Amino acid sequence: MSLKTKFIHFFKLLFPSSGTELIVLLFFLVVYGYLGSYIAIHYKIIFDSRIPWDAYFSFDNKSIVMTGGSFERHPLSYYFFNWIRELALLYSGGKMNGDFRFILAWFSNFAVSLSVLQIFKYLKNIIRLPLILNFLLVLFFGAFSTTILLSFTPENFTYTLFLLTLFNHYSAIKLKKDEKIPALALAFSGVTIGGLTVTNIAKVFIPVAFEKGLFKSWKKFGNAVFRVTLTLIFFVLLYLNRIDFKYQNIFSKTNEQYEKFSNVNSTPTWDMILSYFFGGNILFSNFIVRDKHNMAGYHYKGLIMTVYSSWIPYIFIAVLLMLISWSYYKNFKNKLVQVLMISFLFDILIHCIMRFGLHTSYIYGGHFVFVYPLLLGWLFYSYKESPKMLSFLMVIFTLLFVYLLTNNYLRMVEFFWFLNQYY
Repeated sequence: MSLKTKFIHFFKLLFPSSGTELIVLLFFLVVYGYLGSYIAIHYKIIFDSRIPWDAYFSFDNKSIVMTGGSFERHPLSYYFFNWIRELALLYSGGKMNGDFRFILAWFSNFAVSLSVLQIFKYLKNIIRLPLILNFLLVLFFGAFSTTILLSFTPENFTYTLFLLTLFNHYSAIKLKKDEKIPALALAFSGVTIGGLTVTNIAKVFIPVAFEKGLFKSWKKFGNAVFRVTLTLIFFVLLYLNRIDFKYQNIFSKTNEQYEKFSNVNSTPTWDMILSYFFGGNILFSNFIVRDKHNMAGYHYKGLIMTVYSSWIPYIFIAVLLMLISWSYYKNFKNKLVQVLMISFLFDILIHCIMRFGLHTSYIYGGHFVFVYPLLLGWLFYSYKESPKMLSFLMVIFTLLFVYLLTNNYLRMVEFFWFLNQYY
């Protein structure tokens, strides 16, 4: 295949390649664009040079925009955010004002809208669901608290969401065609995804394990080992170069971060798992306004999520998790479903079992929240020959969807109250 053909295929993968796909992208660009533009122009919360972190929901907007975040967790994002910051400054004439915030918000909007497009493409091209179901599932996904917040938030998670949805769609195409993921594609995915959040590099290797005949042929197995090794070499060299090869800093800083973000016991673990990890990424929970300061004398207000105060959200999350588990059970022999679930279990291990950042795990949704609409899609697919069961599932899904829209709309009204009061 020529280089020109590869580029054409890549752009068809990345951008809309049909009228319906264009409609999906434009719809979310307009909706998220209006939301983000309004916030950027009228409020300072997206970027305020005095506030490095925690203005809303523990996002580190200023810190991320200026430095890319901590090197031990986000080793290569420094370079990525340098480009974004410089482009935003170019548009704003070198000032960190409303124009600067506007560009930051639109970069986020574009990344999240493309993420939604990737989900739509996966549902349409891989699972091959009816068009109306595809639309409903992406609207459901688009109304998640994570996708709403990331659509205007300059954060690592924003771009991680895009890269992971893109890679999952791409790898699904390869696995469906019984093709292997090329070495350069794997290396590029590993460097970009792992560069933004180091732990996510493991997810890049999951689809490789499901390539056809991998464990039946020494040649295929050896080739897979070569591709994985090559990716790791590229990644490690770039990582070490970022920190001037002072690798001791990685271990000391990582341990320091783990101690800081895993030893919080103010809330029962089960409630943090349900309200923050499984719930907060989809369904906004209650908000609390806290007094914060920037360690340099400036005091400000921060908005954080607390656990659910009603039994209804717990029922919502329990039902959604049952549907996801049901989908996994029904499609257990499907390697594409296994890739999604293993990736999800990896995040469950890190946040729920190892407890890293469990008390703020509602901000990590960009790492895994896209799994929900895809597994729901596979559940609908598994009952495509059973009209009664499809009708039953649609009733449950519709009830969940209506509650999600209602809850998240009311919580966003509260968010704007907070903005009007303090920003």
